[in-house]
Amino acid sequence: MAVKTKQKLKLLYLAKLLYEKTDDDHCLTTKEIATLLSELGIEVERKTLVDDIERLRDFGVDIICSKVGKNNCYNIGNRRFELAELKMMVDLIQSSRFITDKKSKALISKIETLVSENEASQLDRQVFITGRLKAENEQIYYNVDLIHRAINEDHQIVFQYFQWDIEKEPKLKHDGAFYEVSPWALAWDNENYYLVGYDEKQKAKHHYRVDKMVSISVSSKMRSKQTDEQMLDEATYSKRVFGMYGGDEEIVRFRVANSKAYIVIDRFGRGINIEKKDDNTFEFETVVAVSDQFLGWILSLGNDVRIIGPENVVERMRGMIRERSELYKI
Repeated sequence: MAVKTKQKLKLLYLAKLLYEKTDDDHCLTTKEIATLLSELGIEVERKTLVDDIERLRDFGVDIICSKVGKNNCYNIGNRRFELAELKMMVDLIQSSRFITDKKSKALISKIETLVSENEASQLDRQVFITGRLKAENEQIYYNVDLIHRAINEDHQIVFQYFQWDIEKEPKLKHDGAFYEVSPWALAWDNENYYLVGYDEKQKAKHHYRVDKMVSISVSSKMRSKQTDEQMLDEATYSKRVFGMYGGDEEIVRFRVANSKAYIVIDRFGRGINIEKKDDNTFEFETVVAVSDQFLGWILSLGNDVRIIGPENVVERMRGMIRERSELYKI
């Protein structure tokens, strides 16, 4: 770039330097700023820098002036994101299984540009905090965006779906046949992204792991929409469904030891109606999608949480216990 052109962009380079080199703990004096601009091929008189900084302030850049000895020292004040907010974003990205390792690093690199070079080093250290198992489907990031677009535009989507085989290789289900689905919502459960959609061929609602969807595209066909009865907010939905395995919805009644109150409240929310039965136990009921995963969760809580109704759910639990007993019989 010609020196003359750079000179015309002096204010932009000045703003860039301040954003990259300064923060709450690091500032630049006018002499330091002049030196840095000179290294970029931009000549500036130190006495005019104050006017340039005022122009940036008039534009809306929050530039703070403080005294370091006898010198004025400048740094960026408010940014769009606080460092603590960005650290949280980095932690969420790094710990999210659905985001591949490659995409995690790319996203974190972009986040680092939102802070100074000194603060970016703190975000760098965050990258290595967790060693979580990550998804391997590089397309998932774009699949999520495409699904959102299909929902917003009221179109169906088509895709292929795979499962891992015993050789640890992805194997397309139904011999590679394409699924035709009306996307209803994206749900987050057990660290995975799921598509909640209506299968047009089976005329039924299903859940699909987004990281196992491939060759996805938006169809020209309009999607089927949920009825009022089918529409559930995300919080309510996550309370009812265990592990995205679905199941028939039932009003289930529980008997729970007081010591396990925190577990059922964490799972089903503070809105459950607790009925005290004695000094040690209480009962409540709520709508649950009854599946083997739900029954397994109840078993994992031991004797302190018990299903007491309805009878068909109790009998299903008895059947599961009998099957497990036979499986591990010595």
